[in-house]
Amino acid sequence: MAVRQQSARITFNSAAEMLDTFGIQQGGSQYCRLVASFQRIFGATIFFGTDTQRDRAAVVHRARFNFMTEARIWYSRDLEQALLPGDCQNVIVLSEEFYREISSHPIPTDLEAAKALSASPAALDLFTWLSYRCFTARGRERVPLFGEFGLVSQLGSADYARPRKFREKLDAWLKLVRAMWPECPAQFDQDGMAMIVDRSLAVHPTINTQ
Repeated sequence: MAVRQQSARITFNSAAEMLDTFGIQQGGSQYCRLVASFQRIFGATIFFGTDTQRDRAAVVHRARFNFMTEARIWYSRDLEQALLPGDCQNVIVLSEEFYREISSHPIPTDLEAAKALSASPAALDLFTWLSYRCFTARGRERVPLFGEFGLVSQLGSADYARPRKFREKLDAWLKLVRAMWPECPAQFDQDGMAMIVDRSLAVHPTINTQ
């Protein structure tokens, strides 16, 4: 939404609009869950960096940023109520660093597919990962399933210690992803130890036929 609106400030006129945006059923309890999610994200920090070995010294580079700098969310028993007195809206303001990153390197994805997969967090994680990985791929690329940098670690699924069990789960998640994204080029290699991806978009750009 921030990329489409070209603004780090995102507003929702009502609680109902927020729930609809994220594909959540209308209701007070669901809205409270959504607010709790925003509170967790507001407190979250992204850490990333690189380690480089140069001729004279080892260089460690680390950086971090937050998703949001402001979140003002209110709740009324009337989910359709648009404004509180004083024109108070539900407002999410992305941090400058995060907004600059997604504006400079936007990853095309499908919000409707994300809504449909929200009931299966693991499949949603795989869909999000594939949206990014296929968009940035330069051609057919092999991603190992296991190891320090394997897909099992990237998806945070290290609990699946047995390779066969993880492959079974991954195959089930991939079928759900393909239901939303039939053109998804991901597939297992012959020995079942890696996933082959290729360049593709999770959403197709709108074509102007005029």
